[in-house]
Amino acid sequence: MDVETPDTVQSPKSRMISKVLSPAVQLWLRSQVEQVETLQFKITGGDRQILSGHIPTVSVTASRAVYQGLHLSQVQLEGTGIRVNLGQVIKGKPLRLLEPVPVAGQLVLLTNDLLASLQAPLLSTAVTEFLITLLNSNGISHSLDPLQEQQISWQHIEIEEGQLTLLGTLTDATLQITPIVIRAGLHLATPQVLKLNPLQIQISQTLPPLVLDGFQVDLGSEVNLEELALTSGQMLCRGRLSVLP
Repeated sequence: MDVETPDTVQSPKSRMISKVLSPAVQLWLRSQVEQVETLQFKITGGDRQILSGHIPTVSVTASRAVYQGLHLSQVQLEGTGIRVNLGQVIKGKPLRLLEPVPVAGQLVLLTNDLLASLQAPLLSTAVTEFLITLLNSNGISHSLDPLQEQQISWQHIEIEEGQLTLLGTLTDATLQITPIVIRAGLHLATPQVLKLNPLQIQISQTLPPLVLDGFQVDLGSEVNLEELALTSGQMLCRGRLSVLP
């Protein structure tokens, strides 16, 4: 992992704080990800602000990061109005956020990122639960009984212009394997809501696909997406969120 620390601030106090604060921020950022290829960050702020535990801005750029099993090719973030336990950091304690931090930035995910992410429980479980919810709501799960999470696996994903295609398999109690195909257009309905339209699920080679109109996913009040763009082999997300202590 390559790490670029902030430029040295000019005054003696700032140099002292940069020697204490920069390593603490670096360790905290590193603790948030499972792995990262490159990590650069810059701290800005005056002496009085920093000494009071208030960091006006931290800018972070990372490449090939893994966060909770999600693979991200590029990450650019900027947190503002950050309050930390500086008094404890000076005594050698780990850095800790004291308040939620508003963060703005953008993420870039490539096809290989999503493929790798599908091997982690966070994304694979979410997709499986999403499928089960759709099937249950449309009275289809009974024909696949028993439908259990561990019987579904996901092997491939494609990012196309405005659309995702997800390929998997369902293994039933007799070990018979059925292909699963989910095709979904992905758009922002609001900054907090994703709209999947059109949405098509193929889970039988003999029956026509299930076609649903306008299924929505609530991202929560702490998320505020400004842009979601799907092009061939790439997904771009840009917006704001709150990082909780």
